[in-house]
Amino acid sequence: MVNIHEAAKDIFWIGGSDRRLALFENLFPLPDGVTYNSYIVKDEKTVLFDTADVSVADQYFENLEAALEGKAPDYLVILHMEPDHCALISQVVKLYPNVTLVGGAKTFTLLGQFFPGLDGANKLVVKEGDTLSSGSHTFHFVAAPMVHWPEVLMAYDDATGALFSADAFGTFGAFEGSIFADDYDFASHYLADARRYYANIVGKYGPQVQAVLKKAAGLDIRCILPLHGPIWRENIAWFIDKYQKWSTCTPEHDDVILIYASLYGHTASAAEAAAVQIREKSGKNVFVYDVSKTHVSSLIAEIWRCGTIVLFCPTYNNGIYPPMHALLTDMQALAVKNRKFAIAQNGSWAPVSGKLIAEELGKLKDVTVLDNVLTIKSALTEKDADALDAFTTAVAQM
Repeated sequence: MVNIHEAAKDIFWIGGSDRRLALFENLFPLPDGVTYNSYIVKDEKTVLFDTADVSVADQYFENLEAALEGKAPDYLVILHMEPDHCALISQVVKLYPNVTLVGGAKTFTLLGQFFPGLDGANKLVVKEGDTLSSGSHTFHFVAAPMVHWPEVLMAYDDATGALFSADAFGTFGAFEGSIFADDYDFASHYLADARRYYANIVGKYGPQVQAVLKKAAGLDIRCILPLHGPIWRENIAWFIDKYQKWSTCTPEHDDVILIYASLYGHTASAAEAAAVQIREKSGKNVFVYDVSKTHVSSLIAEIWRCGTIVLFCPTYNNGIYPPMHALLTDMQALAVKNRKFAIAQNGSWAPVSGKLIAEELGKLKDVTVLDNVLTIKSALTEKDADALDAFTTAVAQM
């Protein structure tokens, strides 16, 4: 069944929703699926913007054939060469051998690596500032290197004010009957997944996102067409502000998140007791997570959301409990900064996890680590009451 939607004047969405994929990039859980967005501009010349993942190939080609109405596309603009968007390029060229592929120089380097059989295809190399006209629409290309691959381009349409934003402004989650963000209560329906998408996929490249946001500030953007998730046509400034915060790693909330690791429940019990006191003393919301149960991508998203992070961790093999160590490694890889941390350690005979965690946090930029490390020997007892009180008071005052 054909599934085509008009996104803006002469611009149609022809992508697909995938609810079967369990892990995005074989890493990130997708409990609510994901969309692969592709667009077609029907004008004097017909222009495709990207393709889709192989998982929605049947739907994509059904939509494409119906949208073309017997015509052949003149151009296929490749904004991003990641396989979830470029997987069907070779098949499009086989169906429409006269189509001209449009992309940057680095685009075609990657194209040759993924599809060496396309060396002879028609190609048009563009760079920032170049334009492509379909008739009544003129598309201006904007370079967006490392947002989040080096070849990424965006395209701005003079006629509609539409920004084809590649992977920027995307989100996890399949569509629930509409392709438009304003048809949902986005804050409750998609925002957590948009944040998780940004923090884990694009998060490391904040300076590059900042550079693109500065370019975008000079454009009259009336519509954002991302490669994943809903299309923006209202409240665009609100979502751009989210990207402003996320790309500078600025906390959105003053909530406290407490992440614990626990082998048998003793560190977990201590963490729960601390959470109660921190909430009472600070008046802030405290969210508690088990590092072994909550996926690291969700923890990273929460770290992006909040400014104060409390880590409770047992000593394990004279080191850091492995899931907690994995979280710390991910924080370093994604360049977490501008955060405040507090540490509590447990150990029955030689508690050293606190010192080791502090060393790992020291590899991050612009973070504060509380000097007061709470030390627990096996289990929290009444003899630890004063130390716990001092620790939670210090956290509340951070």
